[in-house]
Amino acid sequence: QVQLVESGGGLVQAGGSLRLSCAASGGISRFNAIDWYRQAPGKQRELVAAISGGRTNYADSVKGRFTISRDNAKNTVFLQMNSLKPEDTAVYYCHLTWTDYWGQGTQVTVSS
Repeated sequence: QVQLVESGGGLVQAGGSLRLSCAASGGISRFNAIDWYRQAPGKQRELVAAISGGRTNYADSVKGRFTISRDNAKNTVFLQMNSLKPEDTAVYYCHLTWTDYWGQGTQVTVSS
């Protein structure tokens, strides 16, 4: 069974950094594309970053600050978040691209 488990969220001051992890299991391989989404209170879930093979894509709002990467040996995808802003506050979700498989989410709160 496919499982995506996020970790690494927390409370950080503006300008700080966090690294989120998404541990994938249940037949997911390095060939599967993985996304990170986020959802702030009262807002729609939005795509933050995606990785597929060696290619990455980012939302304009996080370009230059966030980096998505993966460790194929550990079947884990990371989201390094630098220069965090209060508007980055949200629940962050890991998602197996083109499927309905989502992680449980991890809260990121950035204080001003």
